[in-house]
Amino acid sequence: MTTPDALPIDAVLPELCEALAAEGRAVLMAPPGAGKTTRVPLALMEAGLAGAGRIVMLEPRRLAARAAAARMAESLGEAVGERVGYRIRGEARVSRATRIEVVTEGILTRMLQSDPSLEGVGAVIFDEFHERSLNADLGLALCWEARGALREDLRLLVMSATLDAQPVAALMEGAPVVVSEGRSFAVETRWLERPPDKRARLEALVAETVLRALGESEGDVLVFLPGEGEIRRALAALSPSLPDGAEALPLYGALDFKAQRAALRPAAPGRRRVVLATAIAETSLTIPGVRVVVDAGLARRARFDAASGMARLVTERVSKAEAEQRRGRAGRVAPGLCYRLWTRGQEGALAPFPPAEIEVADLAPLALELALWGAGDGQGLAFLTPPNPGVLAEARTLLARLGALDAAGRITDHGRAMARLPVHPRLAHMLLVAGRGAAELAALAQARDPLPRGAGADMALRLRALRGEGGDGAGEASRAVLAELRAEAKRLAKLAGADKGLSPAQAAALAWPDRVALRRKGEAPRYVLSGGAGVELDAADALAGQRLLVVVETDGARRDGRVRRAFAISEAELREVHGAAIAWHEVCTWDSRARRVVARRQERFGALVLDERIWRDVPGEAVVAAMLEGVRELGLCPGDAARRLIARVELLRAAGEDMPDMSEAGLMARLEDWLAPHLAGVKSAGDWKRFDLLPALQAMLDWQQRQRLDQLAPAHFVTPLGRRVAVDYSGERPHVSVRLQEMFGVTEHPHVAGQPLRITLLSPAQRPVQTTSDLPGFWRTGYGDVRKDMRGRYPKHPWPEDPAAAAPATGPGRRS
Repeated sequence: MTTPDALPIDAVLPELCEALAAEGRAVLMAPPGAGKTTRVPLALMEAGLAGAGRIVMLEPRRLAARAAAARMAESLGEAVGERVGYRIRGEARVSRATRIEVVTEGILTRMLQSDPSLEGVGAVIFDEFHERSLNADLGLALCWEARGALREDLRLLVMSATLDAQPVAALMEGAPVVVSEGRSFAVETRWLERPPDKRARLEALVAETVLRALGESEGDVLVFLPGEGEIRRALAALSPSLPDGAEALPLYGALDFKAQRAALRPAAPGRRRVVLATAIAETSLTIPGVRVVVDAGLARRARFDAASGMARLVTERVSKAEAEQRRGRAGRVAPGLCYRLWTRGQEGALAPFPPAEIEVADLAPLALELALWGAGDGQGLAFLTPPNPGVLAEARTLLARLGALDAAGRITDHGRAMARLPVHPRLAHMLLVAGRGAAELAALAQARDPLPRGAGADMALRLRALRGEGGDGAGEASRAVLAELRAEAKRLAKLAGADKGLSPAQAAALAWPDRVALRRKGEAPRYVLSGGAGVELDAADALAGQRLLVVVETDGARRDGRVRRAFAISEAELREVHGAAIAWHEVCTWDSRARRVVARRQERFGALVLDERIWRDVPGEAVVAAMLEGVRELGLCPGDAARRLIARVELLRAAGEDMPDMSEAGLMARLEDWLAPHLAGVKSAGDWKRFDLLPALQAMLDWQQRQRLDQLAPAHFVTPLGRRVAVDYSGERPHVSVRLQEMFGVTEHPHVAGQPLRITLLSPAQRPVQTTSDLPGFWRTGYGDVRKDMRGRYPKHPWPEDPAAAAPATGPGRRS
């Protein structure tokens, strides 16, 4: 064993081992560069804390897993695969002698699902837990449950660089927290003076800044870029201008192992290195000799992508926490410099922390793992951030449609087979049902588009490019992307089994059953998806005339998204793969355009209507139910008599009387109760306009309520001559209009609903003369002036000096 240089973590290793020995669980807080990744597993092995079992350490990234295993093996003077090994997707370096096994997240999940007791494993370490990947959250939740139910002796250690330790410690029922302070030097930060031109290419700005840094500083330069594509372009822009003695090296997950090792080795004496890396260099790896950091300020994260219906990597601004992690890389060995490719003012708009993946990612893979574990919706599992119940429910709905869950929500045999494949559940279902013939499509669905923008939406063109068939623009495909796609398709074909002879479009319909698209009527190529959403296609696209499509990707818009990639599919092909889901439905609905009830028998696949016929002999209750939807759209249209009844009832209800709610909101909320029994024969907006609401409203009142209504808020006021005048209850107070002569002799003002009736007195010509709520008072004070004015105009009508003592009159009579 070689003697390692001292690292900050060494000071707390005894305390950490004691905590794990006593409690069986712990949380280690140590900043990047403290040495936790390579020192802690070895310390646990030497202390015998795993017993006769292995130590499994979870690393978020493949590159970090390989590098960590290589560094530990080197410190032991051994080759990788002896006491220290690793397992990542498609590659393993382990043996019977292996005691420390570094694995990536999907590997740990598979280990737990196949053997929940983790037989032969004595300790599990979660490295870089602050990155909050979904699989790390799930792995800890499953390990914690396994420890409580099956393996009390299983030791668990969570290691993090920046995460607040207390919530994690509380999740693990008060786990001890061990803190390593780390070691760092001062780092000077330099920002751009002004925001970069939006038209400027990122690689040009990176190259310019790196050359500046090489001239202003010493040591190696570490450049942070979001992904492989940006790294390749920056290398191409930078390499021709590098000064003598400097070299540029890439570092990202898909890079071959030899090139990765070259980027992680110290520079030769007298030479300087520029390492262009992804976010993997933030915390997971130590790159010796770095004195300068150039941060492009971008990160690539897994997020649920509405465009594809699956998780995708998206490029976003870094958070403040990530920017500080990157900046700290310049101060590991000596004082350093950090160049940030944004202005100081722009820094205030950065989010404090990156989101946990479980908050933003597609939860269909998680839902499948939970179903396989037997946890259903995940309730009861120890998640630091529980999955959103609504999003998880949507994911479970998709799994049920793919046949992974049964009607009770339990995992099926097909679902178990899907979980064994290292791809999204959509693609796993497709590979299992369609066989290896779908492997190329599965590879294409997971990768960036190999064709340039403007190539059109047809996925068949991409398949021809992948197969090297060329033609129709396929020759413009990216060779680098195609090489990766072919390697991935070859790997997936080995997992898929025998080819079932389905067309690529049929295979796509298996993976995206909710994205089969039917062209709407009209000239524009607009489509409705089987899941209910709408999409549109560029009118000039070669697929624009197709009746049916399978949409593989849109632009992600929630409404009327634009189709980016799709297959044309015939109805016969669709029926062959989804015939069991195509069925006839009897539909009676309100048609807003036709403004009437429409009854049809429809052959449907999800929201798609493949065939339609008239539905005769529709049950009356179905027509009524549809008409009620029409009423909700058209609104209530009460006639005068109905409006008066509503006003009377609402007046008494406001006064505390026991009356039904006849407010518009109340009536609309209970249409089924009071209106439905009276709607027979009403089928259109015209019928509704002619419909008399009064009988239906009157039926809402029982006998006692009717009596009380007529007593307290009568529909009519009876004049002294016995004439019935309708009372208007629509205003602030009940109101009537009566000819002035008809009220002669009234000495006590009439009341309605416990308040004075508002009376508008009319002239012989039926024009308002006076409005009063105190008729006796009007006779005494106001009538005289009215009499003087009216006698000359209407000399044939009676105008007595004392109206309170006069007899009421209906027309011309003796002049007083």
